[in-house]
Amino acid sequence: MLSYARKFDESFRVMAVDLSYVKGSLAEAAKELDLDASRLSKWRQDPRFNGGKIMADNPKLSTEEQEIRMLRKRLKEAELERDILKKAVAIFSKGHVFRREDVQSTKGNQQ
Repeated sequence: MLSYARKFDESFRVMAVDLSYVKGSLAEAAKELDLDASRLSKWRQDPRFNGGKIMADNPKLSTEEQEIRMLRKRLKEAELERDILKKAVAIFSKGHVFRREDVQSTKGNQQ
């Protein structure tokens, strides 16, 4: 039995996500499209296919709770980005420029 990886273009993915919201059931839409439900779930969470939403809507939460959830996620991402930039500034402010020899000698010491 031969198996192959199915490839789906972006327009199909958008349509599949829309269908899953219209049907109200991820499993039903996945079955109708002959897809694995986990794949469709990933597409629903991806902003490229779900209408640009960073986080999928959760009907159990009020709109304010959904907004708070989204803002907390953005804050967490901004804090992570800030911490990375702080470390980069600290490294570059020392004035040390890494050369290929520095990196190779470090790798040799680790073995």
